Amino acid sequence: MLLTADVGNTNIKLGIYEGEALKFKLIFSTNNCKTSDEFAVELYTFCQIYGIDAKEIDSSIISSVVPKVTAPLKTAIETVTGVKSMVIGPGIKTGLDIKIDRPDTLGGDIVAGCVGASHKYDGPLIVIFMGTATAITYVDENGAYIGGAIAPGVGISLDALTSNGALLSSVDLKAPKKVISANTTDCIRSGIMFGTACMLDGMIDKFIEESKKDCTVIATGGFSEMMTDCCKHKIIVEDNLILEGLRLIHDKNKR
Repeated sequence: MLLTADVGNTNIKLGIYEGEALKFKLIFSTNNCKTSDEFAVELYTFCQIYGIDAKEIDSSIISSVVPKVTAPLKTAIETVTGVKSMVIGPGIKTGLDIKIDRPDTLGGDIVAGCVGASHKYDGPLIVIFMGTATAITYVDENGAYIGGAIAPGVGISLDALTSNGALLSSVDLKAPKKVISANTTDCIRSGIMFGTACMLDGMIDKFIEESKKDCTVIATGGFSEMMTDCCKHKIIVEDNLILEGLRLIHDKNKR
């Protein structure tokens, strides 16, 4: 079995594959202060809850945008499973032709997500990652990563608004019934939800205009399903896109 780990700024998503099938998935919060022992306890507990024999995990791959977490998580995985993890970075074959100014600066999650999207869909692709940040990326018809744009994530936007507005309290994120809302809570929801949707629709239009190509649009990440429901463009939601990309990259590199 293969253990895949996607370390984001907010959450860590773990997936266990048996062949090409994703059998188990776990999401827990990212904490820069956790030790390898604490991560090991969480991983061991996860295996116990789902009846997974950790010793049946014979390989592991990690993508991480939080360097402080990468090493302790890697150690924890080796402690529990006895397996050394592959980490997405320079020297790893991905099959993605990265055509940006500094290829080494592209996050492992973006690489894995675009690999997963390119494997499943014909390009050109617009792949949207909706986590702590909202990254909108472009992969051309030849499978080359051309670049993209980064905007504040939905959660960051809400936190910035409510923490800096003395009379604005935090709200749960869901689309209100009307854009023109009649109370403060729904006004905040409208601004965040429909405002982000308009940004996404507008950026998709800009990407299509600049590339002069019709694109398949895919979204992944914690906010993707709720946000794409508010958009005018057809956007395919792929919740496990990064984990699937990690599996594919692992298969390219296994000996």
